[in-house]
Amino acid sequence: MAARVRAWISLGANLGDARAAVLGASAELTALPASRLIAQSSLYRSAPVDATGPDFVNAVAGIDTALSATDLLAALQTIEQRHGRVRGERNAPRTLDLDLLLHGEAVIDTPALTLPHPRLHERAFVLLPLAEVAPDLVVPGRGAVRELLRGLGAQAIERLMP
Repeated sequence: MAARVRAWISLGANLGDARAAVLGASAELTALPASRLIAQSSLYRSAPVDATGPDFVNAVAGIDTALSATDLLAALQTIEQRHGRVRGERNAPRTLDLDLLLHGEAVIDTPALTLPHPRLHERAFVLLPLAEVAPDLVVPGRGAVRELLRGLGAQAIERLMP
């Protein structure tokens, strides 16, 4: 059996029923092969970054998985497609966005996948939910999530009630 790693995934949506899309995608993560959901953050609302459109609903989930990073990315993209995700211009509004943030300690830089996620350290809508469920997590090459979050105080983000 393949070695299991802890992978972290950001979930976001800002078109249609964004809250339902994020919650639905989170439920779909529980059905990924060779994987087990181990953490799920609260939902958060944030304004789009480097884009226009409605506010996003965001969350972060952690899974223990035996899937490779590329297989996990493909599975996440399949979930996005089931939710009507259309890949157009960068940072456009979307029905669902699932980003693979970390896959164990992997550092990958290919045209298809970059890990850790290249903008993870710049986004409060990722770091705050990540800090909620994994406050001691260290991002390879970037540092501790708590420390990264301290530098993003200007980004507006609001925890939503369950």
